[in-house]
Amino acid sequence: MKIPTQMKAFRFNRYGDPAENQRIPVPEIGADEVLVYIHNAGLNPVDYKVQAGKMKMIFPFHLPLTMGNEFAGEIAQVGSNVQDFQVGDQVYGRPDNQHTGTLADYIALDKNETARFPAELDFQSASGVPLTGLTSYQALVELGHIQPGQKVFIQAGAGGIGTMAIQIAKALGAYVTTTASPQQTALVRSLGADQVINYHETYFADVLFHYDLVFDTLGGQYLKDSFKILKPGGHLVTINGLPTYEFGQQHHLGMAKSLLFAAASAPLQRLAKKYHVHYDFLIMHPSGAQLQILSQMIANEKLLPIIDQIYDFGEAQAAYDYLESGHAHGKVIVNVNH
Repeated sequence: MKIPTQMKAFRFNRYGDPAENQRIPVPEIGADEVLVYIHNAGLNPVDYKVQAGKMKMIFPFHLPLTMGNEFAGEIAQVGSNVQDFQVGDQVYGRPDNQHTGTLADYIALDKNETARFPAELDFQSASGVPLTGLTSYQALVELGHIQPGQKVFIQAGAGGIGTMAIQIAKALGAYVTTTASPQQTALVRSLGADQVINYHETYFADVLFHYDLVFDTLGGQYLKDSFKILKPGGHLVTINGLPTYEFGQQHHLGMAKSLLFAAASAPLQRLAKKYHVHYDFLIMHPSGAQLQILSQMIANEKLLPIIDQIYDFGEAQAAYDYLESGHAHGKVIVNVNH
């Protein structure tokens, strides 16, 4: 594959600026990196939160910044220390927070942040796995310590995260409850949900109790009321809450930010203490090893990415507008070079 010097990219120059198609240099790779030619990119709410500047307190980015945080493509070049991949391998991945930019022709990333995707997937479906799959796996396994037979509550089961989390929890032997509209009940049931709450008619905290794990994706009052349904010793993991002091320390964000996080999350920590449960805020991290676990689940027919809409690269902003509307059920995918 001949690698050009320039590539297209969908990027913004300042926080709050609209993203636009630009031409930028193709990145060079280091000894431990691979260069991936991107076929498809999956979109996620974190993308437009980054663009709006809502994530800069947690992770400062170098601007201008290319959007997109997950991809499926093929290896175009390997670094001198890379042994596990070769040119032409079909891979998917989620780059680290300093190397976002999957809405572009190429991306350079560490060899440990990608994995070959299973033959059961094409590029479009594979691009919808990495971020939501890793987020769900890390919430349920790394932080939630899910065990077979445990009761797990997953908010918003028909969303991009929810459709992944339900399947992973079921593959690990949990009893899964989720929320969905009547129109999406059949979908989440087909993914393995044991109990589905129609959120138009019933509030989850009024009917659920003694759960081992809650995976919150909504935040706000939904997050606060999730503490009530856990049994003592249970876990509440959120991707839409507030970071803790421990989060700041684990991510090497410095003492000042860690103390600020501690103050901001204090009300949630008090709720955790009141109900004798564990509270964790999650920002997922890249992991090629965990992607290999997800690949095995897919090969074993335990996991299937659910695709809602597919857009062409020139329609990237329309794709984000649709995602931000909150109507997506499953993943929104962009054809970068499909």
